[in-house]
Amino acid sequence: MEFELLAKDTASSARAGVISTAHGQIETPIFMPVGTAGSVKAVTQQQLNDEVKAQIILGNTYHLYLRPGLEVLEAAGGLHQFNGWHKPILTDSGGYQVFSLANNRKLTEEGALFQSHIDGSKHLFTPEKVIDIQRTIGADIIMAFDECPPYPSEYDYAKKSMELTHRWLTRCIKSMGETEPKYGYEQTLFPIVQGSTYKDLRKTSSEFIASMECEGNAIGGLSVGEPEEMMYEMCALCCEHLPVEKPRYLMGVGNPWNILENISLGIDMFDCVMPTRNGRNGMLFTSYGVVNIKNKRWATDFTPIDTGIDCLTSQYYTKAYLRHLFVANEILALQIASIHNLAFYLHLVKQARTHILQGDFMQWKNEIIPILKHRN
Repeated sequence: MEFELLAKDTASSARAGVISTAHGQIETPIFMPVGTAGSVKAVTQQQLNDEVKAQIILGNTYHLYLRPGLEVLEAAGGLHQFNGWHKPILTDSGGYQVFSLANNRKLTEEGALFQSHIDGSKHLFTPEKVIDIQRTIGADIIMAFDECPPYPSEYDYAKKSMELTHRWLTRCIKSMGETEPKYGYEQTLFPIVQGSTYKDLRKTSSEFIASMECEGNAIGGLSVGEPEEMMYEMCALCCEHLPVEKPRYLMGVGNPWNILENISLGIDMFDCVMPTRNGRNGMLFTSYGVVNIKNKRWATDFTPIDTGIDCLTSQYYTKAYLRHLFVANEILALQIASIHNLAFYLHLVKQARTHILQGDFMQWKNEIIPILKHRN
């Protein structure tokens, strides 16, 4: 993997660059749709490519390991062949899913023993096993196995958790060096900064991760319930200590204004289930603000969903029709809303990139955020 920085904003830490992988280039800053089980919910791969204009999508190690399982994925030739998505793929290590199974898992130095949410069967994820699983899935970018502490966390717990994550990272890096990709192309490991919302721990973790000299770095454990301003503070602190010449990935964040604020702090890559999950519940993010499409006010609004973005679905269907589909519990409602929200997110980061390259990013960001937050 290679990362080329093309421009830096003079009024902030925002940057524009290009990540090159075996499955193509990614223009940063970028948003990555979440395809947890090998599928972005309610959206086909053709729609992801043609309408959303996604450049990279996510898969999840925990879910893909359980279903369809490694035998099927290996027989298919990896996830790219299995799901027909031939652009880059990033896989989350499963650390967050194990964190969310707090009542059904046990952490030890060796790894995380957990019960499947599907059938209750027991499984042990170790750093080595997680690397092997992600090798088999065949992602271009694979994540180190980490523990994601909840918010709030006691200082001692957050410190021990961070130190465990660092020890696991050392084992992940060793395992990467001792194994080969299965499908003949390079795979890249990203470590994950932890430390909850404690400044000294975030600094320590960022410095440790930077010292590992991996090809890219991620920031985890944010957007788990802490206030927005605290998230920005932690993110800024991490960016101060992570190498400038390598891509920075903020995991699981967030809404449109969160993304723009974090771009201004120096983040290059984002993912979040919000555009699809909120879309399936009738919340649209648009170029004119946030819309609850189920509200009666849209019942006779025959204007397109959003003419401000380059997406056929957003320009073709009206607000009234989409509201009708939701009221009638039609499956098409979930598809249209998901495509629109994802297309809007990709449109937004493309705009951000354009303004970074033009040199007026901060002015544009400060003007557009109040519009994005406006409730219609």
